[in-house]
Amino acid sequence: MPRPSRTPARPSSGKNPSSGGGKFSHRPSDYRTRQPAHEYELEVLPGLEEVAATELSGAKLARDQRGLRFWYPGDPERLTRLRSAVAVYRVKAWDVPRPRGLLGHQQLGELTDFLHQVAEVGGHRSFRLSAAGKESGVMQRLAEELQSGLELPHDPQEGELLIRLRPETGGPGWEVLARLTPRPLSARAWRECNMGGGLNATIAYAAHKLAGQRDEDRIFNPMCGSGTLMIERALMGPYDALVGVDISPDAVACTQQNLRAARRQIEVAQVDALETGLPARSFDLIIADLPWGDAIGNHRSNNILYPRFLEEMHRLISKHGRLCVITHELRLFETVLREQDRWNARELFQVYSGGHHPKAYLLGKK
Repeated sequence: MPRPSRTPARPSSGKNPSSGGGKFSHRPSDYRTRQPAHEYELEVLPGLEEVAATELSGAKLARDQRGLRFWYPGDPERLTRLRSAVAVYRVKAWDVPRPRGLLGHQQLGELTDFLHQVAEVGGHRSFRLSAAGKESGVMQRLAEELQSGLELPHDPQEGELLIRLRPETGGPGWEVLARLTPRPLSARAWRECNMGGGLNATIAYAAHKLAGQRDEDRIFNPMCGSGTLMIERALMGPYDALVGVDISPDAVACTQQNLRAARRQIEVAQVDALETGLPARSFDLIIADLPWGDAIGNHRSNNILYPRFLEEMHRLISKHGRLCVITHELRLFETVLREQDRWNARELFQVYSGGHHPKAYLLGKK
């Protein structure tokens, strides 16, 4: 087994002036600031809305079937560092009955200025349009005008500045949403290596957020895969120790590559998570994304794995420790919990992601 990595001492509690912190609200008139508030929309995996609200420091989010809206007067660069959202868009509406109206001289100038502001934040190098009928003549002309006004190439497939047009929410006009970042926020910069069945990073962040972060935690990530759960925790702040294992040499190599990209030094080893040889009660938090039985493993093998996993984790976890499990094998997992009768368990969240509805559970010893 590797020696668990340890984080440095807790940093100063002083706020970083460049952090973009600030009060959020649902109305721009609530602010006493020289900088005007702008409207934004968060794209969040269904089931993680409350985590996103917490990360926005108590923002009053207006919810509709399309997304989560809020007003913010601060530096939009702060919004590019949100970790629970798939993407964040700046929003502006025009009182035009059809997209053709955006080609008017005044409207086109306003739209170009709006998109310039977003591109300055994200450093986008190309753009693309996303709308119903995007192949129409109107949309083609709009793309040509924006290509000239923005001085950015129009790349219909891979354009970095994603521009969405749709009927205005609750109004008669049309609104434009421009993604602040060239890639989705969920596509972490540290992820250089991918593996089949890899966990969405926003789910990993949410699991850690709801399982709780303690500076004194000794953390274990069995079956670490590409390292998503370890890296997301390492980026969240201090802990006492963090170690990950996987039985696959390819997974270990993938994790190590992502750790280097994240600039985090965490020990990870090729070890069977069910036979680590570690002493009992070694960890205060164990967090795992168990095989869901499709991309990794199958239902038959999971019937054997899940009981053995819970038995070994019960041995490794400290008396008052926590075990956080993410799985799509809901019936199997809950059946094993009842049969073993050694855990107190509660559901943290259920999320919709990639055609699956996995749940995260938080367990403690009875």
